[in-house]
Order: sequence, then structure tokens, then C-alpha cells
Amino acid sequence: RRESLEGRGAVLSSFSSHRAEEDAELDTEIQRFIAKKADLLFAQSWKPNGPIADNIEENEEYYAVMPPLEQFMEVPGEIRRELFFRDIERGDIVIGRITSIREFGFFMVLMCLGSGFIRQIDDLQISALCPLRDVPSQTNHGDPLSYYQAGDMIRAAVKDVDRYHEKITLSLYSSALPPNLSSTKLGVIASEDLPLHYRRSLEVAKTGETFEEVLHRSPGFANPSLIEYLTEKLGISESNPPSLMRSLQMKNIDEEDFAPALRKKQSESWALNCVKAGVDCFKDGRHVEAMNEYNKALEIDPQNVEALVARGALYATKGSLNKAISDFEIALENCPTHRNAKKYLCQTLVERGEQLEEEDKLINAESYYKKALSLDETFQEAEEALTKVRKRIQVILYFLFI
Repeated sequence: RRESLEGRGAVLSSFSSHRAEEDAELDTEIQRFIAKKADLLFAQSWKPNGPIADNIEENEEYYAVMPPLEQFMEVPGEIRRELFFRDIERGDIVIGRITSIREFGFFMVLMCLGSGFIRQIDDLQISALCPLRDVPSQTNHGDPLSYYQAGDMIRAAVKDVDRYHEKITLSLYSSALPPNLSSTKLGVIASEDLPLHYRRSLEVAKTGETFEEVLHRSPGFANPSLIEYLTEKLGISESNPPSLMRSLQMKNIDEEDFAPALRKKQSESWALNCVKAGVDCFKDGRHVEAMNEYNKALEIDPQNVEALVARGALYATKGSLNKAISDFEIALENCPTHRNAKKYLCQTLVERGEQLEEEDKLINAESYYKKALSLDETFQEAEEALTKVRKRIQVILYFLFI
């Protein structure tokens, strides 16, 4: 057993030594980063352009109120507990439920935070004491604690924090709050008084929704003034944003580097990849898959000329001439100099005219041939077809008026 303990001690010692080396390397990396970015990190220009709101009211109409991020992650409880005691400060608001009442005060288990850093703590069983001296009397006489009972939900202010022993002392007096939170009502609260982010947490715990699902169903996420609202509240300058990327320090950025222009380029590139995949499918005789690729390309970029021409050619191959003509015409409108769009449109117009001739719709056929010639005066096939159909029309007219 002694050998086992010694071996375990050696492993722990080795682990501690390795952990210390990792921490030292991390500290060195942080110092290098600070040294490298010192001029940006400490630049006067990054100071807020307005007062920072100490406590942004949770309002889902203005911005997306989300549960704590760690609820969507697998963060061990001991780490979350460590972060909680690292960040909690005097004057912060906490909400919990009374577990026991003694003659010197009552104990409560914390459920969530009402100000400061938002953490997921309801499963950590963090206890806090609210001493009798910090419980205001609700009547002119009697024990102040008689007003409370086990199970009550309480909103309280943090009066003192012992981080080493993980002990928290609370107060129900508003004087324990900072000036910006002094109007907050402390004491017993109802379920509807719980912070919105905590209520969202309870919903997510039941539904198992992802971060993206909760975000997109939040009304505030669709608020068109969302960015302006948050930048104002946080005191961030839109004209001089706090970025550590030197490339974003330029004051004059070309419009082609703006998000819409970049997004358009990305869509065009993605659509062309789909067109290439469709052409490969077409060559292999997989026409259905080719059509799916062309349609996908046009969903990404509805005005993509190559996708329109390729789909039009496939429509023509399958005999859907009117659909083919429509695609070629749109492609030619988007790019009047596109040779294949013009060439295939002329050919398809003539082919459609020949179909109409076979149906004895000579006037309609004539209009298709004329349209092809208006696009390309040198298109001999269209000229010959037009001459032919006009002779047929003249013959019919001759016999009609004899």
C-alpha cells in the first residue's frame, strides 16, 4: 500500500510539474501578445465614445436574451464553481431559494445571478447566508425572520465574499447595492420576477434546443436596430471599432470589401461549383442530378449566367423549349455579351419555330424566326427558316383570296 501511495504521489507530482510548465508557457504567450499589441490595447482611441451602461435591462424586444453560454457546453461543475467565486463581487444581485431559517438569519441556495456576469449555477448547490442584521423588519414589531419561510424565492445583494472558503454573505437592504442598481427591489419575489435569461435556461433544459435555435427564435435577434442599441449601451464607437486586427485600422475601406460585396462573390463562387458539378453529371448522362445542381446554383445566386445557360441547355435537350428560351433570355439580360447564351437562344428559337410550323401555327413560327434574326443577323438557319415560312404563308393567302 505504501508503494502504491508513493507511486500515486510521484504521478501527482509529475502532473503538477507538467501543469506548472503549461501555465508558465501560457503566461509567456499572454505576455508576448500584450507586448505585440500594446499600442492597440492601450490606445486612447479605444476608449468608449459614451457612458457605458452598468446594467442593461433584459428586454427581448431590443436584443436576444440568451441563457448562460455554458448551458450549451460541457463545462465541469468545479470549473463553473471556480469561475463563479472568481467573478462574484460585492453589490451583485443574486436570486435563490430559502433552505433553512435560524435565529441568526436564513440560508438560501443560489439559483441565478441578477446582475454582473451571467453564470449557470442552479445545479452547483452554492449556499449563502443572510444574517438577521441584514433582514429589514416588515412590521413595527416582531421577529424580521417571521415574515419568511423555507421555499421562498429571494432576491438579495451580495454584502461580502470569502473566495478562499467559498462563503457568501447577503443583505436585503438596498444600501448594499451600487448606485446604478439602488432601485432594485430586494426580498421575496414571484416566478415571473425571475430574470429572463434564467427562464430561458429552464426552457432549454426541457426542450434541449441548441444555441442557434434559441437565438433565432428570440424576437430581439430580428431587431433591425440591434447593433445600434448594443453599441450605444456598451459605449462602442461604430466609426472606430475596438479591433486588434491591424488590417481593420484603415479608415478608407473599398466597397468591394464590404460584407454585401464579399457575400456576392462567395455566392457566385459557390454557384459556379454547383454548375461544374452539374456539367459533370450531364456528361455522364445523369440528367436529374445535373438539373438538381443547376437549381441549387440558382437558389444560391438567382442571376448566375452560367447556371442559367447550363440549365437552359438541359431543358432544350429534354424538349422543354419554352423553359430553355426563358433561361437563355434571362442570362442574356444579365450578360448581353455572353456568346453561348446568345448562340443557344437563337438555336432554340428556331427549333421552337419549327415545332410551331409542324402545328401549322405559321404566324407564331415567323415571330420566333424574326426574333432569332434580331439577335444575330448572320444566323443563316434562322434566315432560311423565315424565308421558308413566309413562302408558305403567301401560298395560303393566295388560295384564300382566289
